[in-house]
Amino acid sequence: MKRLVILGGGESGVGAALLGKVKKYNVFLSDSGKIANKYKDVLIHNEIEWEEGGHTESEILTADLVIKSPGIPDHVSIVQKLQSATIPVVSEIEFAALFTTANIIGITGSNGKTTTTMMVYHILRQSGFDVAMGGNIGESFAEQVLTNTAHYVLELSSFQLDGIQDFRPHIAVITNITPDHLDRYDYKFESYISSKFRIVMNQTSDDYLIYNSDDEVITSYINSHPIQSTLVPFSLSKIVANGTYLEHNNIIIEFNNRDIIMPTTNLALEGKHNVKNAMAAATVAHLLKIRKATIRESLEGFQGAEHRLEQVLTINKVKYVNDSKATNVNATYYALESMNVPTVWIVGGVDKGNDYSSLFPFVNEKVKAIICLGKDNEALFDAFGNMVDVIIETQYMSEAVKIAYNVAVAGEAVLLSPSCASFDLFDSYEDRGKQFKSAVRKL
Repeated sequence: MKRLVILGGGESGVGAALLGKVKKYNVFLSDSGKIANKYKDVLIHNEIEWEEGGHTESEILTADLVIKSPGIPDHVSIVQKLQSATIPVVSEIEFAALFTTANIIGITGSNGKTTTTMMVYHILRQSGFDVAMGGNIGESFAEQVLTNTAHYVLELSSFQLDGIQDFRPHIAVITNITPDHLDRYDYKFESYISSKFRIVMNQTSDDYLIYNSDDEVITSYINSHPIQSTLVPFSLSKIVANGTYLEHNNIIIEFNNRDIIMPTTNLALEGKHNVKNAMAAATVAHLLKIRKATIRESLEGFQGAEHRLEQVLTINKVKYVNDSKATNVNATYYALESMNVPTVWIVGGVDKGNDYSSLFPFVNEKVKAIICLGKDNEALFDAFGNMVDVIIETQYMSEAVKIAYNVAVAGEAVLLSPSCASFDLFDSYEDRGKQFKSAVRKL
C-alpha cells in the first residue's frame, strides 16, 4: 500500500485525504498549526491518521507521494527535505485529476477568477449539466471527484498551479495578470506570470485557452511562448477573430458561427470588469454548445460572489459595499472604477509591495475620505495622505464602519476594498467581509 502524506489540514488537504483513503492509500495528514474542529471531525470519522502543531519528519519522509496545501511555500524546511529526498510533492488539484475522466474547465487570473468561475458554473447548472465547482472556491476538488461528476469548473490560484505535473483542463481561462503574491515568487513578476500559464502546459490543439486579449501581459507571453491550445481571445476594446468582443454594447461570440449573446446593459452585475467576466463565461458556454438564450438568461440572473462588490445595505441614503475579496491593487482599481458617487474608502491590511499609483486618478476624482484599516498603514499615508482631506487609521472594523457612518452623507457610498491581504487583523478576507457586514447592520 502506497503511503500518501498530506501537508495542511484545511479544505484541500482533508478532501485529498478522503480521496486517498478511498483509493487505498495509507494516508497521514500533518499540519504545523491547529486543525479546525470541523476538519478534525471528518478525519476522525473516516479513521485517517493526523497530527497538528508540527510535522513529525519520520512520518513524513517515508511518503511515496506528498500533497502540499497551496498556502505552504516551497522554502519551508519540511518541503525542502522532501525535495532533497526526491519524494514527489504535488497539489490537491494534480492528485484529484488522476482519478477523473470528467471535462475540466480551469479558470485562473489575478482578478475576476472567482466571479467567472461562479458564472460558468451557474450557466452550466441552468443548462442541466451534471457539474460541480471547486478548486480555490467551495468544496475541494478531490472530495468532489468521489461523486463522479461529468463536469468540473475549477478556480485555480497560482499556488495550486505550481503543484501540477500532468493536470490538463479541456478549457482554460486566464482573466488577467497583474502583480500579486510576488512575495512567493522572489518579487519576480515573470515567475508569477509563468505560474499562471502552467494552466496550459499540458493542453493540446484539442483543448482551448480563452484569454483576455486586452491584457498586454497575457498577449506578450502568448506571442513569445509556444502554446499548443486553440486560442480563443475576448476583448472589450476591439473586434477579435475567432473570439468574443463588443459591438454596439452587445456581447458577440464569433467562433465557428456568429452569435449575438446579449446587451451588456442586461447583465446583473455592474462594471467593465464584470462585462469581461461575462464574456469569458459566455465563451466557455459557447464552446460547450449551450444555447445562447440559456447563456443570456443565466447572465441576466447571476447575482455574483459574496465579498466582491457586494451591496450590503443602504442607510440614510448611503450605500455600503463589501469588496473584501479585493486583496490587490488591481481588484480595487475595478471597484473604484465602478463607483459613481463620492466614496468613503476603507483600505489596508498586509501590503504585498503594492504600487498604488494606478488608483490616484480615481482617488482624486471619487474618494471623499480614506479609512486605513491595518496594523501598519504607513504606505497608505505616504501614497494618499495629500490627496484627501480626511485620512484616518484604526485596527478595528467596528470603528472603521462608525467613522465611515459619521463622514458619509446622503447620496454617497462607503466602500470596503482593502487592496491588501487580510491576515494582520482577520482570519481571511471572508472574515474581514463578514465583520464589515455585521458592523454595518449594527449601525
